[in-house]
Amino acid sequence: MGGPQYYFAGGVSGNPAPPPVLGRRDLAAPEPLLVLSNVEDVREATRRATLSAHRLLSIFTTYEIEPKLYETEAFLELIKRFLLNHTFAKVRVLTHRPVPPTTRHRMVALSRRLSGHIEIRAAHEQFAARQSAMFIADANAIVYRSQVTGWDGVAGFNQPPIARLYLQEFDEMWVASVPRY
Repeated sequence: MGGPQYYFAGGVSGNPAPPPVLGRRDLAAPEPLLVLSNVEDVREATRRATLSAHRLLSIFTTYEIEPKLYETEAFLELIKRFLLNHTFAKVRVLTHRPVPPTTRHRMVALSRRLSGHIEIRAAHEQFAARQSAMFIADANAIVYRSQVTGWDGVAGFNQPPIARLYLQEFDEMWVASVPRY
């Protein structure tokens, strides 16, 4: 009697739940975490996370800025496209130790050319004991390795709760750290 009844998690209703808004990443179902075991896995996860970003990439890495990962021509080109294609986009790189001003790191050179869009900081000494590495795209995707010296880790795409947790941790380290340039 009455109108049609619709079933939802909380019970029965005479009104259907609104349809999901297409195109909103945070409403899509989270994807299962991917296990990473080698540099190629980490490169692909980082590439995919970068392509999903719209405004902010946050990277916590070694002093060397991981040449096999972040100093490749393919990754630097991806970063340039990200910054040029998204208004107000920003890349924040937080290193375990200070990067010398005379370094030949290509990421540092790119940060000088795109000043205001890429900022590099050395982590405050209170975070010196951390051994992890992370790459966070917006507050949606995360590539995490528990040991910065290895490639084993996990990647999560469309994982806002997890990404926000690590982004909050990154933000605390970022605020406590002093700009290098």
